[in-house]
Amino acid sequence: MTERSDRLYELARAATVHLLAVGDDDRPLWGSGFFVAPGWVLTAAHVLRPHLVADTSVTFRVRGQGIDAQAHLEQWLLTEPRRPTVPPEEDLALVRLAGDPAQHPHECVWIPDRAVRHCGALKACGYYPGPPATHFRIVDAEINGHEDAYGLIIKPDIDFPSGMSGGPLVDPVSGAVVGLIKSRRRQQDGGKAVAISALRRFGATYRAVMAAHDRWHGDEPLSPTGDNWVDLQDAPAADSGECWTPADRREALRLLAELPPPPDAPTVELLAKKARSNNLWPDTTLELLTWRDGAGLLYEGGRPLEALTFLRFLMCVEKYTRTRGGDCAALTQWVEKRLRKEPRRAMHDFVREVGLPDALLPAPDDKAERTVIPYPGPGEGPTVAVLLDPVIGAQSPRFFWQVWFDDGEGEPLLYEADGSVHGFRPEDLVQALREPLGRLLRAKDHADRPVPLEVALPSEYFDMAVHRWRFDDIAELNDTGHLGARRRVVLRALERRGDPDKLWADRWQSMTGLRRFSSWRTLVEEAVPGSRGYRNAEAHRIPVMCRPAGRDPGRTAMRLALENGHGVALWHIDGHASRTCPETCDTLYAKAEELLGTVGSLAELPDRLRHVRQEISEHRVERPWAEPLALMYDDPRRPLPPEDAEPLDAPL
Repeated sequence: MTERSDRLYELARAATVHLLAVGDDDRPLWGSGFFVAPGWVLTAAHVLRPHLVADTSVTFRVRGQGIDAQAHLEQWLLTEPRRPTVPPEEDLALVRLAGDPAQHPHECVWIPDRAVRHCGALKACGYYPGPPATHFRIVDAEINGHEDAYGLIIKPDIDFPSGMSGGPLVDPVSGAVVGLIKSRRRQQDGGKAVAISALRRFGATYRAVMAAHDRWHGDEPLSPTGDNWVDLQDAPAADSGECWTPADRREALRLLAELPPPPDAPTVELLAKKARSNNLWPDTTLELLTWRDGAGLLYEGGRPLEALTFLRFLMCVEKYTRTRGGDCAALTQWVEKRLRKEPRRAMHDFVREVGLPDALLPAPDDKAERTVIPYPGPGEGPTVAVLLDPVIGAQSPRFFWQVWFDDGEGEPLLYEADGSVHGFRPEDLVQALREPLGRLLRAKDHADRPVPLEVALPSEYFDMAVHRWRFDDIAELNDTGHLGARRRVVLRALERRGDPDKLWADRWQSMTGLRRFSSWRTLVEEAVPGSRGYRNAEAHRIPVMCRPAGRDPGRTAMRLALENGHGVALWHIDGHASRTCPETCDTLYAKAEELLGTVGSLAELPDRLRHVRQEISEHRVERPWAEPLALMYDDPRRPLPPEDAEPLDAPL
């Protein structure tokens, strides 16, 4: 090892700790962890699970070089703490020291801004029991494979003593922690690890921790030996000002940590794309929760792009924040100071004069706020689609799922697909889709414009209450947690996937030019209009049914509507079993007529219905007629992907 490497590993040792119960020193250690910010320790969730599964409020001990303090679990990623195995994406836990962090000064590791999974040599750090005392150990390791979204495979011929789980993996080249140890292989050497990018799955807590991390490193703290993480990272051999150095990165991330966080992932993505002159990055984009995540997109392979690109990104962030009332004086001053080191003066305006993308320009003060968001047609914005394909031959309904993303500009991309053997029952779909669909929605939502969600399934299953789904077991008090209240949720007919037929396309074209719509009560008692009635219905008439679409007469009515080109319909998913319509049906049809009367274009209908659902969810109004109302909004101009589509690498 070189002298630089030895000094780096001493910093890693100073930041690594072990966790154990409160009490005597002879108690066994639970596992290892490491400081990522003042007062914050990252460890593996499975290290804490046996001791906290019954009571997550239990206080325990964090002990390491120069520190011995009480702590508690702040948050872990476990969704089912009692299941036997912990998947890599859930095997993280954030621990917080008790009291003021200033009472316990300590070293903190460096977390990279790039969200990549490491390959190659590194150092694994952690503690193991001894006897007679607990010992720190650092061993050579190598990542030679990946597993799922966040898993790292450590090659054989490496032996991890028990107790090192949760310890950091240090990349000697970049001088950053790129993962943490998950487990040894049973009865053999080697093991598994979790990529450090899984930290982003902590959401708001990740934002707070990384802001504290960047402020701490931005103060350029020195260890007792006079070292710090950034000074020991590789810098360009001859820096003339054109290269983005580790010191530049440290100061930029410190300044970004002082700004209000970005409102959503698309804002970060758009500004990073602007900084790169609209050239997309080659790697898959994970969740973008902070401005530092955007800076992590400005790399090619493991090397940062030139300094001008990073400075251009900083100016994009500055202009976005300043136009929203934020204080960016310190960031602006540093960018100007850093530009003086850049020798290509003719390129300085490339940074200074960068403009915001049109989508992020602030609305003029005199412009009335838009209250209804039109549903996007081709080229008008993104949609997310869930395709639910019934399992053939199943005794009770089961579905295979696919999650697709359509940016509106090209072909839809398959984001993730069901890998199960037998599919999922309807009541289990929310749990199955919670992580992949939730991840994609968070990545594509604008703060004030959640991306629409389309659920495509055979029309005989149209009574699945997808607008009642919710992915958050615990939500803020002001959070409208149901999907149908939070975003535009529509149903589409899976049997229509692929190229649209002429009846469907022609009727849709006729409807898009209309500014007035009315309801059409297609079921009178149990009488169903004939095929000709559906085909000859005027374009402004929207079929409305007081019966479910999954059983007759509603099933027949929906089938005829689809066969004769109707792309929009409303129906009651619960309906009534009696042959004769009760008085509530008259209310439903009257209120549906009122709703359609507020619509000034076809594209307004999904958001108009969302407003009603939001009012119900927030208990502002009682609208029993609207709560079970489902909407088919099946745009033939954006057809569902064909059945033989293959999985693609779909970057976020």
